[in-house]
Amino acid sequence: MAYPKLNLPLGKLQELLWTVRRICGIEEELVRMSSLSRELVVLILQFLDEEKFKETVHKLEQESGFFFNMKHFEDEVHNGNWDEVERYLSGFTKVDDNRYSMKIFFEIRKQKYLEALDKNDRSKAVEILVKDLKVFSSFNEELFKEITQLLTLENFRENEQLSKYGDSKSARAIMLVELKKLIEANPLFRDKLQFPNLKNSRLRTLINQSLNWQHQLCKSPRPNPDIKTLFVDHSCGQPNGARAPSPANNPLLGGVVPKPGGFPALGVHMPFQPTAPVPTNLVSWMSNPPTGAHPAVSGGPLALGAQPIPAGLKHPRTPPTNPSLDFLSGDSDHVSKRTRTLGISDEVTLPVNVLPLSFPGHAHSQSSNALDDFTKTVARTLNQGSSPMSMDFHPIQQTLLLVGTNVGDIGLWEVGSRERLVQRNFKVWELGKCSMPLQAGLAKDPGVSVNRVIWSPDGSLFGVAYSRHLVQIYSYHGNNDVRQHLEIDAHVGGVNDLAFALPNKQLAVITCGDDKLIKVWDATTGTKQYTFEGHEAPVYSVCPHHKENIQFIFSTALDGKIKAWLFDNLGSRIDYDAPGRWCTTMAYSADGTRLFSCGTSKDGESHIVEWNESEGAVKRTYQGFRKRSLGVVQFDTTKNRFLAAGDDFSIKFWDMDNTQLLTSIDADGGLPASPRIRFNKDGTLLAVSANENGIKILANADGLRLLRTFENLAFDASRTSEGAKPNVSPISAAAASSSGLTDRVASASVVGITVMNGDTRNNGDVKPRIAEETNDKSKTWKLSEINEPSQCRSLKLPENLRITKISRLIYTNSGNAILALTSNAIHLLWKWQRNDHNSSGKATASVSPQLWQPSSGILMTNDVTDSNPEEAVSCFALSKNDSYVMSASGGKISLFNMMTFKTMTTFMPPPPAATSLAFHPRDNNIIAIGMDDSTIQIYNVRVDEVKSKLKGHSKRITGLAFSHALSVLVSSGADAQLCVWNSDGWEKQKSKFLQLPSGRSPAAQSETRVQFHQDQIHFLVVHETQLAIYETTKLDCVQQWVPRESAAPISHATFSCDSQLVYASFLDGTVSNVHPLVIAAHPQEPNQFSLGLSDGSVHVFEPLESEGKWGAPPPVENGSTSSVPNTPLVGASASDQAQR
Repeated sequence: MAYPKLNLPLGKLQELLWTVRRICGIEEELVRMSSLSRELVVLILQFLDEEKFKETVHKLEQESGFFFNMKHFEDEVHNGNWDEVERYLSGFTKVDDNRYSMKIFFEIRKQKYLEALDKNDRSKAVEILVKDLKVFSSFNEELFKEITQLLTLENFRENEQLSKYGDSKSARAIMLVELKKLIEANPLFRDKLQFPNLKNSRLRTLINQSLNWQHQLCKSPRPNPDIKTLFVDHSCGQPNGARAPSPANNPLLGGVVPKPGGFPALGVHMPFQPTAPVPTNLVSWMSNPPTGAHPAVSGGPLALGAQPIPAGLKHPRTPPTNPSLDFLSGDSDHVSKRTRTLGISDEVTLPVNVLPLSFPGHAHSQSSNALDDFTKTVARTLNQGSSPMSMDFHPIQQTLLLVGTNVGDIGLWEVGSRERLVQRNFKVWELGKCSMPLQAGLAKDPGVSVNRVIWSPDGSLFGVAYSRHLVQIYSYHGNNDVRQHLEIDAHVGGVNDLAFALPNKQLAVITCGDDKLIKVWDATTGTKQYTFEGHEAPVYSVCPHHKENIQFIFSTALDGKIKAWLFDNLGSRIDYDAPGRWCTTMAYSADGTRLFSCGTSKDGESHIVEWNESEGAVKRTYQGFRKRSLGVVQFDTTKNRFLAAGDDFSIKFWDMDNTQLLTSIDADGGLPASPRIRFNKDGTLLAVSANENGIKILANADGLRLLRTFENLAFDASRTSEGAKPNVSPISAAAASSSGLTDRVASASVVGITVMNGDTRNNGDVKPRIAEETNDKSKTWKLSEINEPSQCRSLKLPENLRITKISRLIYTNSGNAILALTSNAIHLLWKWQRNDHNSSGKATASVSPQLWQPSSGILMTNDVTDSNPEEAVSCFALSKNDSYVMSASGGKISLFNMMTFKTMTTFMPPPPAATSLAFHPRDNNIIAIGMDDSTIQIYNVRVDEVKSKLKGHSKRITGLAFSHALSVLVSSGADAQLCVWNSDGWEKQKSKFLQLPSGRSPAAQSETRVQFHQDQIHFLVVHETQLAIYETTKLDCVQQWVPRESAAPISHATFSCDSQLVYASFLDGTVSNVHPLVIAAHPQEPNQFSLGLSDGSVHVFEPLESEGKWGAPPPVENGSTSSVPNTPLVGASASDQAQR
């Protein structure tokens, strides 16, 4: 065919070509916009659902056709709302679209027709027949005739095919099964039946990111921007000369200023394909995770490095001019839990969250006392018996060290007492289940070495990777109780590394080996879940991590390749060369924001580098290694600040922000050329392998204090008879202050409870055993007298407000601040700063803190009723990362931002009034609220809805405590009753009234408080007449202490952070009627506590530095001790001591 010749001017032809290109570009853009529109609709659907706009949600589902809500469809079918059923379906398909659609509509209309006949509504049946069913006659005329004939029958069940038709309800259920099969098979519903796995409040998160980004673009960003509208872009005015935060150090940007055009195009939202080319940077493989293969990691575009991250997710490294709140601390070396952006979805879900600013003095500084933080003092020397190859400290009991050696032995040490609790030689547990190559190899050469030992994140399991095929997983139950859990024939050849991770929120074991594979195993059953193939050399190490809800694994191989994997079996996402290109390990800083690797080449050249995750390039290379290392260098990170490596017969330290070697320590000599090293979680202890099978424990000042608590303790207590009565011994108390508190407070008593089975370590989540209930639960306790301020360290906290009394008191979870709630509904926050006198920045009696307020000068003040607030019951609960406090003083419950002191929201106006609050341990959106009408309301903050109302008490609720190990809520009330509720279904499991001493009648509204022991199985009960410890599942009282009848009532009590002591206070002020009302224990220092007094003052107490702990160990009574918790009591009142 001949086309006509166009005689167009050149300019006109160019214009025509430009128009064609523009049209093509518009079509491409429309395709991208279509994808974006779909995702935007999905985000709006999530938002509407969270806000309970149910009708609007389903209307948008139907109009957009993007998501078919099967649950809504089922409900409408069950309810017989046939018009709504067809209207909803019409958004996704029509009758004549395909055979599946035709069958769906036919079944629905047939059911509607039969129900009309069943009701003898013939006119309705005729209408349905003509309007709805006649359309099918063109496809099957015989079937339509048969349906029509049903009108002539008295009962349509006379038709043989309908003889088994029951009632409408059962018929709808049967039909629904068929409809679901048809819908799932219908190609028009493909990809529309599963709602994308999004993080809660994703649209709010994106808006929050946008606001934070707008704030960064402000010429003079204020530290506390007040964002009042979303309708216009945010901008800050000049903040009266205040210095603006530096974008390069802002937590939102991860320390990287984005270049123009550096953000991925919004339209690029497509899952990876296994055949796709390797991305050029780390961000690209993380920003677009697969959406279908693994729902747990498909939350949305997230950056591993430079993309804007919601405020509060990063651990900021800011200069002193831009203080930032430390929200985050890593939970383990390999698994870093990150807080979510908006509110209590690890915090509180709020519409807007602006830049987090913190209390002054919290940021790191390169101070002259930096060397004091180093673990440089040799505090312990242990001998393992064979050469240590791998070591790991328990994540909770931070003086508990696990060791694996070159002959396959494992040892478990309590380094505080220098005691080896467990020693196990290598043994195959079930040889018959092992592969034949392993059996044959072991028969020929039984020699095995340990390549890796590591604890699970909660310390309940530990894993051992061997040089021959095997991984063995042990369960740990406290003290020396170690049990076989799993044995896995994991790899052909050696298992070179082992780690724990939490994909899909289920604990998994990750292994790698000489067979070039990485495998993921279920930590409970040992079932293999994933196998990652792609390395071309033996895999040397693995490093699992997560960014928000995206779980991934870095791996290194002996050819120097670094790869990254998502839990989806779709292949490696990146492929980089590690410096040295041989043995390389990777690790994140404790807060999970900075990635490092350490490697040694075959020629002995060693490298430690920090990676720029946004560019996939080395950001920083640290100097100071020996030119030729004698062995493979091992390294570790600590305190988000330091790097350490074993090299040249010493331990070398670097500041993370400085490439030059900071210092080198030889640990008094005796180290191998490349010693193996491992920090404990807080960085206060460092285990170092030494010559002649030795292990040296190095400590800093905090570590030395930690170890000192184990000196002279009676560790033999757990090895003696279990049948003896509890032993009691004196223990020194802290009840004096520099301001003469001894003269004013008659008793601020410290109660010491020795740990169960004599084990004085921090038990964390480990489950120690408590002996069966003894006949002698109660015993007179001896006191030691304190009369002089010189017997302890104490500090009265500064105050500048008129406060009548302290109603509630708590340390922040970070341990660097104390929060008090006063009887006039005002919150006071004292913050300790990091400085030359307080290198840790933690609360201490040695340095005075600052009574902190934001620059706005506002106070956190609770809503109060018209009645006297002094008579109201106060309560509060602090969120896990200290960013929010939920509080009430007789009026509405208030949610305060701890950074700005602003009231974020108020809810639940009285009556009834809240009297006790507790956050759910697994979901901070869920709050248990005890009421003064004796009920407990389970409230969801995010959707503003009461999910359950628990009834079981007869008077107001005075105490609530969750156990995450048992999934229960324990409540206590003014009725002296304890109740245990299942926290999954909220059913009451058990209840029991306190065993009140005979002849003692408590006050009508006497409070009963509850607090869980760290084992999460036992809990402390505090009542004015007694202290008691209960076992949760049976509600058995296993220990009880009752003061004498003439003694003052107990006002409050609490466990120390390691649950080895109970601090108690008493209402026995004899001078000026001043007495302690509340007592709080430091979350990391077991020997520090604080008191809130009836005169409105707060005091902090610690033992003398020369002693390091309260009192002395309990003496052996009659030659034996008890395994029931012993309870030595301490008092500050000489007159009171004689009575008890």
